[in-house]
Formats: sequence, structure tokens, C-alpha cells
Amino acid sequence: MTFERTVVMATVVFSVTPALALTSMPRRGALQLGAAGLLAGPVVLPGQALVPPAIQPLTLPPMGIGAWAWGDSLFWGYNPKNDFELRELFDYVAATPNAFFDTAELYGLGRSEVLLGDFEKASGKKVAIASKFAALPWKTTRKDVVSACEASLRRMGREQMELYQIHFPNAWANEAYWDGLGDCYERGLVKAVGVSNYGADAVTATSEALGARGIPLYSNQIQYSLLYPFANQNGLKQRCDELGVKVLAYSPLGLGLLSGKYNRERLPEGPRAQLAKAFFEDDAEVAGRLVAAVQTAAEKHGGTPSQVAINCAHAPHSTLR
Repeated sequence: MTFERTVVMATVVFSVTPALALTSMPRRGALQLGAAGLLAGPVVLPGQALVPPAIQPLTLPPMGIGAWAWGDSLFWGYNPKNDFELRELFDYVAATPNAFFDTAELYGLGRSEVLLGDFEKASGKKVAIASKFAALPWKTTRKDVVSACEASLRRMGREQMELYQIHFPNAWANEAYWDGLGDCYERGLVKAVGVSNYGADAVTATSEALGARGIPLYSNQIQYSLLYPFANQNGLKQRCDELGVKVLAYSPLGLGLLSGKYNRERLPEGPRAQLAKAFFEDDAEVAGRLVAAVQTAAEKHGGTPSQVAINCAHAPHSTLR
């Protein structure tokens, strides 16, 4: 396996690869970034038809920082007293040549976006940001997508974000959501559009719907890791590759279970404790072999278990050795 050393500080980390990758981590971790700049939206005069802006292709870095834990007290135990730590992390990342953060309107019910916007303004540095539309039952129209995108931008104090995604599919309004993504793109609110937690058929349908308007589907954000490699087995990864849709893989550390921090006797706090208990106890032999293999590879290459797990998500066809 090709092992690439990185230095990370993060709560939730994700990788962007030819097929992309995402992860959940504790506050300290590893990172290597690169990102795109901002693009101004179109100017529309009264009575003038909206003309799609000449948007340059989006280029995202191999890795970035996911901000799920920023503001989420239920799953991650967020405490506003620790905002200074998040600010330190943001400043550390923003000081790199390129920086990229992924958030969502559901993360802390908007708190994550507010923190990112406040930190970006205070730092004086521009970073690339992706956010997500929550496909909730009462949101059923394309206007709902545009309105949610505009609300996210207001919370972040921005006029445009780099990537806007449908957070998850639902059973009643998916086509309207795809129309809304296209509207956000054509209005210059976003530089690229994507989806999240979509299966192969849904990715194909979304790509075709947006393609009919000349808009590329940039990415599909999915769970993807040594613990959850099923996109390689069910045809989803192959379909994304065929369509030119990048895979943004979240939780390459398996919610921290591959970080080397936890075992049967030392479990994470909060809801993750039950997930960790199931992992270490339901199939203890398999879990033990996987954790041991990650640890062995880390020791051999002079790295950490987190670095090995992230690298495997970044290069999914590598082997642990």
C-alpha cells in the first residue's frame, strides 16, 4: 500500500479523491488540503432574463474538514464553551494554501454554518465550503431548495458556496430537488452541485436530469471506508465513475472506530458507544483482525491508524500490508 503521511486536526475529516472520501473523527486528526476560489454571482437587471453564469469547473482538494460535529450536541456532544478549539482548527486549516470544509443546514440546525461563516470572516481568509439541503417532508418544491441555499449562504455571510448537495433522497420530491439544484447553479449561488447518500439508479437519474440543462452532477457523498466498503460491491462506485461523478466518502474512520482510540473496554461517548459496542462484540474476530491490520500497517510505515484508514479510503484498491 502506498502510504502518505499527513498531519490532521479535526472533528470530522473527509477526503476528496477521483472517487472522493469522508470521515468522522475526534478533535485532533490529519489533513492535506487544496481548494478553489470564489466566484461572483450574475448581475440581473429588472426585467432582464437570468443568464447562467460562466462558471469555471470546480476543483476540490484530496481532503478536507467535515463540520458535522460543529454545533451537534446530540450525537457529538458539542459544547459552545469549546468554540475556541474549533476556531483554532479553522485558523490552522485556513492558513494552508488551500482549505475546504463540508457542512449542512442540519448540522447543529444551522450552527455549523454560522460558526464556519464567523470564523472565515474573523480570519480574513477565503476557504472553499460545501453545504447540504435537508430533504425533509415539508420541503417539496424546487423553490424550497433555492430558499434553503440562500439561508445557508446568509448564515455563512456569503454570496456563493463552492458545492451544494441534496443531503439524502426521499420518496416524494426528488425530481423537484434536482430542479432546485439546477436553479441554484444557474443563479450563481453555487459553483457546483451534488447529492449525498444516493444509490446507483438515483445518481443516474439526477445526472440525466441536470445534464438536460447542461449542468454536471459533480459528486455523490456516501459512507465509504474499510468498515463500509459496500459501494465497491453494489455497483455504486462503478456507476459514479462511469458518469464522471466524484465520490465524496464520509466517515473513512468509521466514526472513529478505526482511529486506534477505541476497543471493547474503551468506548466513545454518546450514541457512538452503542455502535462501537456492536462493532467490537457482534463479530469480535472480524473487528479484531481489521483493527490489528490497520495498527500493523501504521507501525510499519511510521504513521497512525487514522492515517492508514484515510489513505485506504483515498486509494480504495490498495491493500493493508
